[in-house]
Amino acid sequence: MSSKPTIILVHGFWGGAAHWSRVILELSRLGHAGLHAVELPLTSLADDAERLRKMIAQQPGPVLLAGHSYGGAVITEAGNQPNVTGLVYIAAFAPDAGESAGGLTQQRPPAAAPHLAPDSDGYLWLRADKFHESFCQDLSADDALVMAVTQKAPLASAFRTTVTRPAWRDKPSWYQISSQDRMITPENQTWMSGRLNARKVITLDASHASLASRAPEVAALIDEATRA
Repeated sequence: MSSKPTIILVHGFWGGAAHWSRVILELSRLGHAGLHAVELPLTSLADDAERLRKMIAQQPGPVLLAGHSYGGAVITEAGNQPNVTGLVYIAAFAPDAGESAGGLTQQRPPAAAPHLAPDSDGYLWLRADKFHESFCQDLSADDALVMAVTQKAPLASAFRTTVTRPAWRDKPSWYQISSQDRMITPENQTWMSGRLNARKVITLDASHASLASRAPEVAALIDEATRA
């Protein structure tokens, strides 16, 4: 049996598990066979954390969690399971107890905030005509179009749910900052990564979609975390 932990990749708002596709290929090339990408319902933090807990429980050995964007809040809430060995935050929220992704966003509103559009059913969309410039300006227009059309909108109420017991207070963590992020301000990322007491923090000249535009570097950080 491999000594490497299973890696579970956790997506954020406005996308699904497929947002990790390029990182998955890079991790496979680095020799990781135990790879999973959870598909979150994006209906509430409680629902999303429970979905992740169930996937963690299905793994027979140690697990490393990597979360992008809102996925950082999910791994923070669900990462206290005993077989979780660490947390990797990729341009992600890392809330403390009593904090929510929405509350952290309001502290330092990002450039793309005006491009969020709620619908009549309570789902919060990123305007398709603003998706490229807001979410993934360092990807091609074709890639951005696919992301915009296939985006998975969350219930807006999920933004407001607070974390109960943050896993990063008990588990080792790693953090990747995107210096050109328009969805979570780089200043917010720097502040959150600083209080994690992270084992390593890297900064990439990247958009919010660093998991797609800078997949080799993101995969390398996750790989390093599996060997810590």
